[in-house]
Amino acid sequence: MKKNPNELLETAKKEIKNLDKGDTFVVKDLFKGYEWNKIDRVNRLRLGVLFLSWAQGDGKKIIKIEEKTHSGQQAYIKL
Repeated sequence: MKKNPNELLETAKKEIKNLDKGDTFVVKDLFKGYEWNKIDRVNRLRLGVLFLSWAQGDGKKIIKIEEKTHSGQQAYIKL
């Protein structure tokens, strides 16, 4: 069951509802470890770009873009 980056984006957006207000997260946190590890690197990178783009548009109603983590991952906070 391979998902394309757009399907992964929808999965990530749905998972945000399980976070509490004020929670800081990176996209990887929205997937179970074994699910994340099954996504190939190219699609993880594409997902990151799509998620950031969504966060700058429609997503800004529910999440805020934070500083990048020490490992270079984009962090977000749930509003």
